[in-house]
Amino acid sequence: MLGISYIKAPPSTHVMLFRGGKPVCEGAGLSFFYFSPNATLVQIPLASTDVPFVFNEVTSDFQDATIQGELTLRVNSPGKLASILDFSTDAWGRYRSEDPSKLNDRLIHTTQTLARAFTLKKTLRQLLTSSDELVEQVFAQLADSPAVAMLGVEVINLSVLSIKATPEMAKALQAEAREKLLLEADEAIYARRNTAVELERQIKENELNTEIAVQQKQRQVRETKLAADIAIEQERATLVDRAIENQRKESQAKADALKAILEPIKDIDWRTLLAASPGGIDANQMIALAFRDLADNAEKVGNLNISPELLATLLGDSGSNGDRPRQQRRRNA
Repeated sequence: MLGISYIKAPPSTHVMLFRGGKPVCEGAGLSFFYFSPNATLVQIPLASTDVPFVFNEVTSDFQDATIQGELTLRVNSPGKLASILDFSTDAWGRYRSEDPSKLNDRLIHTTQTLARAFTLKKTLRQLLTSSDELVEQVFAQLADSPAVAMLGVEVINLSVLSIKATPEMAKALQAEAREKLLLEADEAIYARRNTAVELERQIKENELNTEIAVQQKQRQVRETKLAADIAIEQERATLVDRAIENQRKESQAKADALKAILEPIKDIDWRTLLAASPGGIDANQMIALAFRDLADNAEKVGNLNISPELLATLLGDSGSNGDRPRQQRRRNA
């Protein structure tokens, strides 16, 4: 009414009232009446603001890369910002210029310039895996940047959400990485199979060692049994030798006994021994002895005549004497 307006700013907004080109009052969260025809009202937000950005850069191997991230900033010197950019508002709180949107653009441009200096030192492959290094280097440079300090703002945080290559290069890198992973998978399969073969070899070797040990034990058992058989045969041979020796000694003893018996009568005539035998000499034996004596002294006998009658008589007597036992056996039967 009559050009008098009222403003009530929140605590997150810094308000500056200018009259005649000079600041009349300023502060955060102020509320007051003012005469709008001769006053200029400036409102600068103090709350932190997130500024997203996306820009393309070229790497050292002349490959395009897209960097996407976000800046978090707040105004720490409203006077500096108001002296550089126009944040004046009308009676309805609308900005009279587009300068407030330029603040974000200037910060994005500064960030892109610093990021370009980093990407030109990296290859595409290196850049894709250097987001943390990029954030650390650019954030430190933003904190020390005169352009940022001149705007009266402070960068609270910088985050890089993604670094992407072009679709063609992404496919090429993915193919290379895929082949490498497949190669590693093949190597893993080979290592697993090699391990399985090695374990199988160890198992076979253990089985063969076990079989060798069993064969050695069986051979020891056979050798022990053979040694026992040899010992038994040796003992049996010793026993046979001892038995033969005993038989020889026994035969020698019998021979010595017989020799001792025959020694006294070895010089006695056998006829005498025959006559002295318990049965005596029968007629046939006497005739046989007589003829033997005649045969032994044949050179002394000049002429011997034996008539058939005498021979028949001698044979008859001997025959009759020889038939007596048979007749006697018939009677006994």
